[in-house]
Amino acid sequence: MEQETGLSVRRSVAIIGTRGYPSYYGGFETAVRRIAPHLAAKGWDVTVYGRPGATKSEDPTRDPRVKTVETRGLETSSFSTLSFGLTSVLHALRTKPDVALVMNVANGFWLPLLKLRGIPTVVNVDGIEWERAKWGRLAKAVFRLGAKITALSATELIADAQAISARWEQEFRRKSRFVPYGGDVPADLPVEEGLTHRGYILAVARFVPENTIAEFFEAAEQLAQKFPVVIVGSSGYGGDLDERAAKLSADNDRVHWLGHISDDRRLHSLWQHAGVYFHGHSVGGTNPALVQAMACGAPTVARDTVYNREVLASTGTFVSPASSEIVTELEAAMRRAQSVDVTDIVERARSFYSWAGVCEGYEQALLAQLPPTGADLARDMQARINR
Repeated sequence: MEQETGLSVRRSVAIIGTRGYPSYYGGFETAVRRIAPHLAAKGWDVTVYGRPGATKSEDPTRDPRVKTVETRGLETSSFSTLSFGLTSVLHALRTKPDVALVMNVANGFWLPLLKLRGIPTVVNVDGIEWERAKWGRLAKAVFRLGAKITALSATELIADAQAISARWEQEFRRKSRFVPYGGDVPADLPVEEGLTHRGYILAVARFVPENTIAEFFEAAEQLAQKFPVVIVGSSGYGGDLDERAAKLSADNDRVHWLGHISDDRRLHSLWQHAGVYFHGHSVGGTNPALVQAMACGAPTVARDTVYNREVLASTGTFVSPASSEIVTELEAAMRRAQSVDVTDIVERARSFYSWAGVCEGYEQALLAQLPPTGADLARDMQARINR
């Protein structure tokens, strides 16, 4: 609950819908690793809900001011978000924070509960989940319905790309606040052992069909005849794509499958020194990996989508999801890798996708849901007098 002492106000926020804090699983978790400490530093009481075993117990980056609560759920690819979201919401109903920051429209089913309890909600709608190839017909229908309930029940929406905002306004008649993801411009980092500066092709992605993984693997077989190929990522649940990555790596000493990497410094180094980074994501808005790759100065060939074009603008090269075209564009990028100037790439990340701006955007969205405090009313009164 909000507490006021004199002119100082302490507000509370519950962050629901991620694997926890600090977690390195995906884009939402990356955002929360930055947003939660920012809010705590600004005087918020921050509680991040998560899943058992999803975070490191002794993470040196952990901010002790951020509280964490683990709830139970079904750890399956189809029902994990819904089940953990529900148990998190039920816990938040008891503690009644001033505002809830909810990630993922699948949690839209539980927004009416928060609304009945009088808890305003800011919802990051993420990408267009019901268009992801990894989901079956039932899961797509669930996400679509969750989006409709989100449109009806959320106090405010956050879209991480202008194109996503346009889709929501067109399909659900809801306007949203644009707040993208951020990236860190790292210092110069050492090259990964066994690799050379600008001497390899890099792909970083979760192994799902809409990330053009199968097409990239097919291209990698040909590309590895000329260049080292480094693959970072996994499905998280095993399966055909993980098995294919393992086989590629076992059969060709130029293909290096590193699995999921939670060490930011190592991942930033891979982007920083890559000859070219292939970004195959097709469904979603501003992708965190793409923004961070830009901040690291990675020359990028991206799948041609409205979202990737919005982020990269003139700093990237775009390609269709055909393995033959991926081969052509990546080979061309490697031929010019040693002479490429990455200044414009880094500057675009610094100017449009800084974490400072992102965190401020989230805080403003949360503050907008709260009633004015005595201090706020006093400032408004003083401003009127000064006029």
